Amino acid sequence: MKIKEINRMVVKIGSSLLIDKNKGVNNNFLNNISEDILSLKKGGIETLIVSSGAIELGKIELNKTKEKLNLSESQAASSIGQIKLINAWRDSLGKFDLNAAQILITAEDTENRKRFLNARSTIEELVREKYVPIINENDTVATSEIRYGDNDRLAARIAGMVAADCLILLSNVEGLYEKDPSNEESKLVNNVEIIDKRIIDMAGEAGELGRGGMITKIEAAKIATKSGCQMIISSGRIKNPILSSLNDGIGTVFQSQNKNLSALKSWISGSIKPSGEINIDNGANLALENGKSLLSAGIIDFDGEFDKGDTVTIKSGNKEIARGLTNFNSNDLSKIIGKKSEEIEEILGYLAKTEVIHRNNLFYSGNMDED
Repeated sequence: MKIKEINRMVVKIGSSLLIDKNKGVNNNFLNNISEDILSLKKGGIETLIVSSGAIELGKIELNKTKEKLNLSESQAASSIGQIKLINAWRDSLGKFDLNAAQILITAEDTENRKRFLNARSTIEELVREKYVPIINENDTVATSEIRYGDNDRLAARIAGMVAADCLILLSNVEGLYEKDPSNEESKLVNNVEIIDKRIIDMAGEAGELGRGGMITKIEAAKIATKSGCQMIISSGRIKNPILSSLNDGIGTVFQSQNKNLSALKSWISGSIKPSGEINIDNGANLALENGKSLLSAGIIDFDGEFDKGDTVTIKSGNKEIARGLTNFNSNDLSKIIGKKSEEIEEILGYLAKTEVIHRNNLFYSGNMDED
């Protein structure tokens, strides 16, 4: 990939790269990244950073030595460590005449359309003012029921939010390997066109990498590529890791899909916590593939409780093939499963929409995870 192909990018940096264990921030690493950001800026490329590290810095400050903290301990550590984290970014970027701005976001902020749009507007304004947004999950208020828990998927969601051309996940390995990277015979996968079962199985064998692991990086790749953004997994332990990833072909590149996807459908495709599942027959699947809306006649059953306007997954043969915004809550939908559209008004006593999910509010992916 060449730098000239990119106008905006998101870079995710994990705590294992940013923190010297038990010592604090790795300032040499931060300065290396800041130097890259300056070079990108000179090339006309806008860079946003998704940075882990707040909880680890808080643990150091609190002298917490255990690996896993409970929710309240993590939230306390995050609130302490986030101050140190953003100050470290401010100081490092300042050495290169760059300005830092802090954005703390929760999964609920990205799943609620109104809050999503508000967050996007804030980020866009910061970028216009030539600030580098430093984004992290707001662990102090995120609940265990709906939270990212890793910054890989958060970074992918942010990439879709701001219509980035490229997402780079800097890791402590060079990319995705066919087998465990500690195996000398394991080969690096340089390019991924489609994230199928073979690629997912490779991630399962790769072992844990930091808090997220390779599996969450593949999940991030699904979110990013569906929104039309290329993604790279690359090593952060080399000189100028961002520029090296772009210019020297280092790492694993996941090719983007759906480059002409609308902003709304991009948001729908990246939802991390749909409210329910709708199972449809083969005829309905074919209709969706041909760009049609989902009608009640093609629905077999559904699972979950949801309201009108919620995001739901659509499955055919136990495989997710689409996502969309439902026009009916789960209670009303239960009454019209398998019914013709002209019967809906008589059954429910009202007719707001004839489609369960309108094609404009539906993202069709097909059976992307098949062998």
